[in-house]
Amino acid sequence: MAESAITPAPLPSADLAKVPVRTLLPWAAFFGLLMLIVLYFVGAEQGATSLIAGENVHEWLHDGRHLLGFPCH
Repeated sequence: MAESAITPAPLPSADLAKVPVRTLLPWAAFFGLLMLIVLYFVGAEQGATSLIAGENVHEWLHDGRHLLGFPCH
C-alpha cells in the first residue's frame, strides 16, 4: 500500500522558459504606454489639463481616483 501507481511527470527543461528580450520589448513598451494613458485619465483628466470636455470621464473614474489616492475635490 505504500507504493503509488502514478509516476510523476518529468519537469520541463529550462530551455522552454527562456524568452528573448527582443520578443518581450515591444509588448513591454505597449503595456507601459497603455498604463501611462490609464494613469493620465484616472489622475489628471479634469480641469485645466482636460482633453475631453465635460465631466463624464471624471465621474466614470471618480471611485478609482479616490482608491488610488488622487484628490479630485
